[in-house]
Order: sequence, then structure tokens, then C-alpha cells
Amino acid sequence: MNQAQHAANSEEKSSAGDKYETSRAMNQRERDMFAQQLDAALQELSLAASIDCSGINNTTVPGTVIISQNACFFIFAGLGKLKFEGKDVFVISPRAPLVVEQFFQKKSTDRFLINSKTDYIMDIF
Repeated sequence: MNQAQHAANSEEKSSAGDKYETSRAMNQRERDMFAQQLDAALQELSLAASIDCSGINNTTVPGTVIISQNACFFIFAGLGKLKFEGKDVFVISPRAPLVVEQFFQKKSTDRFLINSKTDYIMDIF
């Protein structure tokens, strides 16, 4: 975000005229996009900090862990794939399409679609 802002501020007028304004506007839009991403991440972090993970057993609640035949998912914040105890864990936002469209109201042994392949839930905690 700071780099995009610095690039916008350091643009100098040239004989190209509109090129200066276009480049500056593009840098400003990039900075705004990063600001929106930062805001979304901070909101998820705030939500994550407020979670009591004890006693959760709902597939769409932050703090839920879903073990499927082929993967492990931790519904928490959009952090992506992480290693935990040597295994891949997909840490995903409760607003992620996979959660909203595939995990909503699921229970153990239910099937779901991921990357055009059917998987099934082995355990939820």
C-alpha cells in the first residue's frame, strides 16, 4: 500500500501530458485496492480474536475444523494453506465460497464438491 502511494506521489509531469495523470490514477487505484484488502483482513483478524473455539460443532462457524477424505479445513480467516504438525491445513474465511456454498449445514459423512471432485466429510469439530 505504501509502495503504491509512493509511486503515485513520485510521478513527475512530463511532456506526455495525460500519461502523468493516468499513471498517478492507476497507482492511486492500486493503493485503494490494497487498503480494501487490508481492511478486510483486519476485520477477519478481529473476528478471529473474538472466537471461543470450545464446543463448536457447526460447519460454518469460525473456529470449526473440517476433516475430509482428502483435506483439512480450518474456518477462521482467509490465510490459505499452512502446515500444521506436518500436514496441509487450508485456513479459510467463513465468507469463502467453499464454506458458503459447500459446507453450510453439513455434518459428518456428507459429501461436498471441491475443484470439480466429490469429497466427503469425515469429522467436524
